[in-house]
Amino acid sequence: MCCMAAIAGTPRARALSAALREARMASGVGQRELARQLSLSNTQLSHWENGHRVPNVEQVAMILAAIRVSADERERILDLARNVDEPNWLTVGMNGIPQQLAGAVECERSASAITEWTPMVVPGLLQTPDYSRAIMQASGLDHKDIDLRVMVRIGRSEVITRNDPVHFNGLISEAVLHEPIGSPNVMVNQLLHLVKMSSRPNVSIRVVPLRVGWHPGWSGPFVLYDFPDAPPVVHFEHYSSGAFVPTEHDVSEYRKAVDKFHEIAINPAASAELIEKIAKEMERTP
Repeated sequence: MCCMAAIAGTPRARALSAALREARMASGVGQRELARQLSLSNTQLSHWENGHRVPNVEQVAMILAAIRVSADERERILDLARNVDEPNWLTVGMNGIPQQLAGAVECERSASAITEWTPMVVPGLLQTPDYSRAIMQASGLDHKDIDLRVMVRIGRSEVITRNDPVHFNGLISEAVLHEPIGSPNVMVNQLLHLVKMSSRPNVSIRVVPLRVGWHPGWSGPFVLYDFPDAPPVVHFEHYSSGAFVPTEHDVSEYRKAVDKFHEIAINPAASAELIEKIAKEMERTP
């Protein structure tokens, strides 16, 4: 059986491998047992679930039939498999968000470095649980969904604190530090958490000050992922749409944008001092 190894490592391929792995685990079938049922080697199935190789549509359908996933889940995963060889990945509409979220999680898990620009909120990997919860409550999510999403957010942040952590380069607008998300206590704790995280050797946080004139960040937030085993990719996420763009030219342009940010942003040490100063001012304000 042929595997499409040439496209392994793309965000959509990473999302597919994660979907297959999670579907199998949810079914309660062990990897070795599934490989035996399908007359595959355990190594081949492991490669598919870890994203080192990409199965074709027929192979994916075979797996899903063996573990008896629901009709909706089957169609969702097959849709990933059908379009896995497309380099760019654009979704429009809220139904596409979960698939792109899976791709983002897998990119975070396997990246060697992540650079993120956020003009409106604290980067997700640096958010405290209460800060994340306040954003979700304000967005009108059902109460039962909020706790689960906060737990997922906390789990995702472990890529920064694990052994062999990813290097995280956070570029944050100064406006984010003053925007009241949740209660004053929530904001103070969030700012102090940024200061604490900035002391980690693998984390760099730079504040982009206000009133510096035009800069590339005016075009909106973005995340740049670098991988040890695959080309880099840029991810954009908006309210009801998102896109992964691996095109070399586009990635190059966003590297130039990062260089521009480093020219205008406050250095990491001064950024930590500014964030702590704002936190203390919030604590003193009634």
